[in-house]
Amino acid sequence: MSAPNVIEMLGRQPLFSRLSEAERKAVASEMRPVTYESGTLIFSRGDPGRDIYLVTEGRVRLSVLTPEGRELSFWHAESGNIFGEIAVLDGGMRTADATAVNRVKGMTLSQAALKRLIETKPVVADAAIQFLCGRLRDADQQLEAIALHPIEVRLARFFLTAAKQRDPEGKQKSVRVDLGMNQSELALLIGASRPKVNAALSLLEDGGAIERQGTQLVCDIDQLIGLAGHE
Repeated sequence: MSAPNVIEMLGRQPLFSRLSEAERKAVASEMRPVTYESGTLIFSRGDPGRDIYLVTEGRVRLSVLTPEGRELSFWHAESGNIFGEIAVLDGGMRTADATAVNRVKGMTLSQAALKRLIETKPVVADAAIQFLCGRLRDADQQLEAIALHPIEVRLARFFLTAAKQRDPEGKQKSVRVDLGMNQSELALLIGASRPKVNAALSLLEDGGAIERQGTQLVCDIDQLIGLAGHE
């Protein structure tokens, strides 16, 4: 990943978006490249938080294990996403496991470097608060979805979020998205078993909300909005 691309990615992140290009370039110069093969455990819940990570290629699963041994996945960090920020910002332990879903390339920024930024750049400190609040809101919404909504509603909302990333202005009525994951990964993300996810996908497809083409989906936005309960 070239330096200009890393600088551009940092500019799209709430933590660094208010910095000037020169300041983001300085941040990028303190980052180091890392690579992880598929299935690699990047860090475990309870580990000390020494670095934050910027994904430049691939996908990382953030998950926890229940006392019964069930894995609950709550987010996938994809290209351009930052993860591992909570323990770095509060000085505590990692709150989840981070595992490479496929081959992952990224950049890391040390806790010391981020601390210097927060101390010298008030906009970064303010952005960190907003960033963490956003994470809490996302977690609350996911818990609500798992507790209150059937699987097809959770899937519809998940697909709408993926479609919005491809069509931020919402101009298209039909959007092709590449999930980049198999049904097992999708099941972990929405808190359901793989057979139940497969049944719900068939229900969505039979209703015309999606058309499956391998790992890709053609999403009918109006149909998904109706199923998701969004206006």
